[in-house]
Amino acid sequence: MIPKRLLGAAALLALLASSAAAQTLFPANKATGVNPDVQLKLTFNQPPVIGKSGKVRIYDAANDRLVDQLNLSIPAGPTERATGAALTAPYMAFPYPYEPRRVIPTNANTKPGTPSAGAEPTPDSYQLTIIGGFTDGFHFYPIIVSANTATIQLHQNLLEYGKTYYVMIDSSVLKVTGSEFRGINDKQSWRFATKAKGPRADAEKVTVRADGRGDFNTVQGAIDFVPDHSTRRVTIVVRKGVYQEIVYFRNKDNVTFLGEDREQTIVRYANNEVFNPHPVNIRTNELAGTFPSRRAAVMVDNSNDIQIVNMTLQTTAFGQAEGLLMTGRRNILSNVRVIGSGDALQVNGPAYIVDSIIEGAGDTILGRGPAFFEHCTLKSRSVFMWIRNTVANHGNVFKDGTFIGTAEPTTLARSPKNGNSTYPYAEAVLLNCTLSGILPEGWSAADEGGKVRFWEFQSRNPDGSPVDVSKRSPLSRQLDEKKDARLIADYGNPAFVLDGWQPQLAKKR
Repeated sequence: MIPKRLLGAAALLALLASSAAAQTLFPANKATGVNPDVQLKLTFNQPPVIGKSGKVRIYDAANDRLVDQLNLSIPAGPTERATGAALTAPYMAFPYPYEPRRVIPTNANTKPGTPSAGAEPTPDSYQLTIIGGFTDGFHFYPIIVSANTATIQLHQNLLEYGKTYYVMIDSSVLKVTGSEFRGINDKQSWRFATKAKGPRADAEKVTVRADGRGDFNTVQGAIDFVPDHSTRRVTIVVRKGVYQEIVYFRNKDNVTFLGEDREQTIVRYANNEVFNPHPVNIRTNELAGTFPSRRAAVMVDNSNDIQIVNMTLQTTAFGQAEGLLMTGRRNILSNVRVIGSGDALQVNGPAYIVDSIIEGAGDTILGRGPAFFEHCTLKSRSVFMWIRNTVANHGNVFKDGTFIGTAEPTTLARSPKNGNSTYPYAEAVLLNCTLSGILPEGWSAADEGGKVRFWEFQSRNPDGSPVDVSKRSPLSRQLDEKKDARLIADYGNPAFVLDGWQPQLAKKR
């Protein structure tokens, strides 16, 4: 470095400005062995600010072909709920039940800026990308800033193995306070080469690492690798890190997501019903083949025998916003933390949840069941659950769990009535659970002709003393240890609740 005393004032100011805007690139310039699902990152000496104009472009270095483009003048997604035709029209071309188009993204027929091959061009209104190969796309944030790092999310599945790419970034894309970000404007400043090939097609285990030293950089990249309806189990090992991505997959079976550490393996995104709304007048998630909801951070759609272990799944948005939305059969959560807002966890189809923490703002558990929770802790700012099961299956059963009201005292479950819709057979059963922050009436129940099952057995306070249930809702019921011994035994058995399925726990390590 040239000594400051040998520099003129102008040269010194230029040096200081250049230092303030100094950036570390990931992947590094001239890096090799890069995974095609890489998220590009620029790290500065101070927090950058995302601009409202400019473009990020990715080119194939072999022929200067534009592979992908992000336009920062296009907003990420809606911030207010759409209504009527504005929400419904884009989706009404699909039959009901919804039959999703399977899209196989290839560079050959993908225009830069489109969500994926075969899909409609990105509209001027919002950003759009295909995730998981289904639906007409998700709204997404092309750039996310965390601390001093700006992460660039390219459109899904456009980079390929065995290619060299270079990146161009307009100077208006990012701003760094007190300095000037000049952008990246030549072919040599940010180049990288992808791996020659991916994991073997028959691999039974693959690894996700955000630092690029695994088989994939993203959880979505790993699940895209797994074939649909696999008959053999594939384990996706997810190393410690924060994975800022929407994860959506459909028609995947026999997959284990094995996190390295629950508190340090985090998949999160600011997604909710406003940002990625579903169309009105079309049912979502209720039946196989219906239109998939797209408002959660992680969405397991029409998938069976999925096991998620040792991870945190989180949406950082408010409103109707699940950390996890799960539809399918025989799915397991073990030692998982789910953080959401309204409807933090949605479960549709037989599921077993054990040693897990569920945190939300209200209707914290939503779904149609059946779901068996064992040794789980639930934290909610208002009513804990809204159950929608029919007479055909059980609802939610909690064994040896803990319910913690985190704001004003609240209730365990609310009335199954919702406008013109009713679920008269709604069922929630608590066995040997510890309660705090719960109103004396316990349940917000409406008269459903005596069909609602809001049942408790031996609820206790945090100090171990019995809960005073003398003011409980008359539509709820306290199970008697002797008279209801058979019921208590049955509901304490996961197989009884889960349509005969006896879950086999995944290993935690």
